[in-house]
Amino acid sequence: MSQATLKPGTVHHEALRIAGEKIHRERTIEVCYPYTGEVIATVPKATLDDLRLAFRIARDYKPTLTRYERYKILMRAGEIIASRLDEISRVITLESGLSRKDSLYEVGRASDVLLFAANQALVDDGQVFSCDLTHHGKSRKVYTLREPLQGVITAITPFNHPLNQVIHKVAPSIATNNRMVLKPSEKTPLTAFLLADILYEAGLPPPMLSVVTGDPREIADEMLTHADVDLVTFTGGVAIGKYIAGKAVYKRQILELGGNDPIIVMDDADIEEAATLAASGSYKNSGQRCTAIKRMLVQESVADRFVELLVEKTRALKHGDPMDPATDVGTVIDEAAAQQFEAVVNQAIAAGARLLHGNVRNGASYSPTVLDRVDPEMTVAKHETFGPVSPVIRFKTIEDAIRISNGTAYGLSSSVCTNRLDHITRFIRELNVGSVNVREVPGYRLELTPFGGIKDSGLGYKEGVLEAIKSFTNTKTYSLPW
Repeated sequence: MSQATLKPGTVHHEALRIAGEKIHRERTIEVCYPYTGEVIATVPKATLDDLRLAFRIARDYKPTLTRYERYKILMRAGEIIASRLDEISRVITLESGLSRKDSLYEVGRASDVLLFAANQALVDDGQVFSCDLTHHGKSRKVYTLREPLQGVITAITPFNHPLNQVIHKVAPSIATNNRMVLKPSEKTPLTAFLLADILYEAGLPPPMLSVVTGDPREIADEMLTHADVDLVTFTGGVAIGKYIAGKAVYKRQILELGGNDPIIVMDDADIEEAATLAASGSYKNSGQRCTAIKRMLVQESVADRFVELLVEKTRALKHGDPMDPATDVGTVIDEAAAQQFEAVVNQAIAAGARLLHGNVRNGASYSPTVLDRVDPEMTVAKHETFGPVSPVIRFKTIEDAIRISNGTAYGLSSSVCTNRLDHITRFIRELNVGSVNVREVPGYRLELTPFGGIKDSGLGYKEGVLEAIKSFTNTKTYSLPW
């Protein structure tokens, strides 16, 4: 085995103990390193009985942590993560194929989530309303307080951010004294187990978080319909999100789905800045982000210069061994995904798009790729391409840009490069998306701020620490005669 191999069982023993007292260890799932295809670890393939046991453990436990105790647990977890940054980054890279540059950045983001969640645990979130505001009123006051959910939270996370997608659900759950059963992607489960162990070490009562790994075809429906589940929080693909919406009837749902985010470059923009943002937004995390730049809409008069700079910046990226500290772009999640990207790019080329760089595949490695003169109706632009592909679409007027941007089923985020206030205000008003970032990549945000989309990108409910805390609690109202 290569030096990249992670010894099976080294990161998840404690979380497995918590997830069930009788885990069926003879059923396992292999976790592979995408760059070489080697098996780096195995995790249990939970049965329905295992899952039901995890829900029972969560249901029967009633958290009593004070705000200060929750704050201390989250802060301590952040300290542990910071002290083990290199180790955690290595685990993320091993199971996902992301470059060390990307996985190190992700670990840093996780510390931010814990910090914000810890601080929110200290916030007194009640409100006070005086009742003598009209002639119908009385000398009373109405008060509100936020309480944890009565039931359990089901959390289901994807492969593309093995730590950050998980911690965005787990940290607010802890901050609000909730109990959660988490199913990470079966492709990248190791980081979730590692995080659970860190939280237990930081003082989290184990019944407040169980990590269950298994085949979603076997256990997903139970996670959505179990009687003890009050809320389902899911990040992932549109088709699965819509399935959850139909299956988890009368459960609170938070669905953060796909994106087809554009960068729109107007003729007054700083073209060097725009090309830099485009390359970063398209290739970071191997393009596997819901807020990655999936379409590049460029005004015709500056398109040639933009494309020239984009190709130059794309060529400058080092693509290859994810463990090499100099590598900018590692692999995608598996060979099947790389084959899909290659196929949609070849389809676009056959339909008239011009390949300017890339489209080279080797197993799960797929090189950063630039396509020019893409038609908005081509699959590579019409639908979400979840990889390092940069399709350039040329447009004439701002009306064209808005029409093309809104012309897909998605509505997550966007980037606009212009200095004209009239253009900026129009984009903010007319783009059908959850967020608009001016002279920044679509994915820019704080871990605290609201994040989410509309249309096929979500139901309009937001994630981010503040919004998750609202969703993970019930508001109780009471009144007193003073």
